[in-house]
Amino acid sequence: MKLYYVTLNNSDEARQIGHTLLEQKLAVCVNWFPITCAYVWKGEITEEPEVVLIVKTRSGYRSEIERVIQQHINYTNFIVEISPTEINQNFLEWLNAEVPVRPLQRTFVE
Repeated sequence: MKLYYVTLNNSDEARQIGHTLLEQKLAVCVNWFPITCAYVWKGEITEEPEVVLIVKTRSGYRSEIERVIQQHINYTNFIVEISPTEINQNFLEWLNAEVPVRPLQRTFVE
């Protein structure tokens, strides 16, 4: 299982991206919530609202998830992949039933 922590500008972006990921079977569940982001920009501390989108999925879907995100936004955002070590069995069964297993990509050497 993989989790993706994604920062976005607003809830509408998170909703659109989340629904697209679910429709394309790239995730089993998504959550989004507002946060406040503080950062240093050009020597000044800046604060502004953001939205975090959490994507719950299987391993192997990073490039497709990033592609969907980039189709909905035109700015540089933060995407991190998190690998949980312990997940309850009922959730894993739901994930496995809803998101297809990625076939192994093999590289052949001649």
